[in-house]
Amino acid sequence: MATRKNVITHFDFEPGQLLAGKYEVVSRLGTGWEGEVYLIQELRTGIERAGKVFFPQRNQRDRAALFYAKKLHKLRHCPILIQYHGHETIRVRGHAITLLVSDYVEGELLSEFLKRQPFRRLTVFEGLHLLHDLVEGVETIHHTGEYHGDLHAGNIILRRQGLSFDCKVIDVFQWRAPKQENMQDDVVDLIKIFYEAIGGARRYPKQPPVAKEIVRGLKRSLILDRFRTASHLREWLETMEWD
Repeated sequence: MATRKNVITHFDFEPGQLLAGKYEVVSRLGTGWEGEVYLIQELRTGIERAGKVFFPQRNQRDRAALFYAKKLHKLRHCPILIQYHGHETIRVRGHAITLLVSDYVEGELLSEFLKRQPFRRLTVFEGLHLLHDLVEGVETIHHTGEYHGDLHAGNIILRRQGLSFDCKVIDVFQWRAPKQENMQDDVVDLIKIFYEAIGGARRYPKQPPVAKEIVRGLKRSLILDRFRTASHLREWLETMEWD
């Protein structure tokens, strides 16, 4: 579990294990640089939650966890983000470990969803619907003066509903003060997600003009010349003309 003093590389909580005397571990959902995420169940209500458990070396003086909790609270009115519920401290082999409790969102990562699609990609029509859902959600984050900063298919949870997509983004965690450049990075990243979702470089030469007008060769300057903000991109998608 620990390779040297105060360094924890994994927790490996087992199903049924109790955390903070309030939550029962159901399963592990994933592991990242900061810690591990578990599906947990509140003992009193039976409600399922997600619990992020921080490696202490990645959360010194609880700065990372507190920053993350405050950011989610500030952005609580953004429907594309998960909702924060609470902060707990648990003891693991003598270490004080932070457990952040948030909504559990059912679905699958966009990266895994794409692998299951025919030819491992979406049609342009489907990709446009996906892009619109993501842009609309990220636009609400930008309207608060914040940004995501790390948008990619591996941190988007997707629930498909008919013609539309219901998306949640995770890992909204950036220490830097927001700048216009950061929000523009989000716009470029959203277009990269669209580009990869519809087949990436292999399919790009055969894509219709409407797709190329969005992707613009993935050249940042050309993208931002057309879409300076998430709002500009959303408005373009909602008023574009099909060939």
